Amino acid sequence: MTEQVQVLIIEDEAGMRDLLQKVLGRQGYTVRVVAEGKDALKLLEEETFDLVLTDVVMPGVDGMDILRFVKRERPETTVIIMTAFGTIDSAVQAMKEGAYHYISKPFKMEEILVVLEKALEEKRLREEVAFLRQEVTARYRFDNLIGKSKAMQEVFDLIRRVAPSKSTVLIYGKSGTGKELVAKAIHYNSPRRDRPF
Repeated sequence: MTEQVQVLIIEDEAGMRDLLQKVLGRQGYTVRVVAEGKDALKLLEEETFDLVLTDVVMPGVDGMDILRFVKRERPETTVIIMTAFGTIDSAVQAMKEGAYHYISKPFKMEEILVVLEKALEEKRLREEVAFLRQEVTARYRFDNLIGKSKAMQEVFDLIRRVAPSKSTVLIYGKSGTGKELVAKAIHYNSPRRDRPF
């Protein structure tokens, strides 16, 4: 575990809050704790966290309010919900609204640690996919295509015109003329860019 992983614990029960802070701190997490949802909202507006571990039932701002705020304002942050009053309906609702996991109290610390590790691994994979998509998209931008001749400028103009359309495009020509490059330029400049090539 690296010290760069920032965890916010929102728990109104002091004993549970202290235990989680101690255990996660020993695992190498950088841990911040708050007892109330309203304090958590202030902190979430000012700082960025990798993970938020929040109780559901709290006075004032509850865990579901925290979840909704994080998903709206900090979608890159993973939220794990914990509660002593868990029902299947509340778990389903939390997952529908974007919680990574829902843990019922009492729980074993090993369970929390496993869930946090899995959440971090999934977060890393999402970030890597986003980075690779951005790299591929940047590689096939129009300004990365080379060619100054009138014929090439006409090809670039044609790519710009067909990329936004929903039409199927047939590209033909001799081997080695750049058909695949043109196909990828069309794809990565189209509304379908987030789908597989």
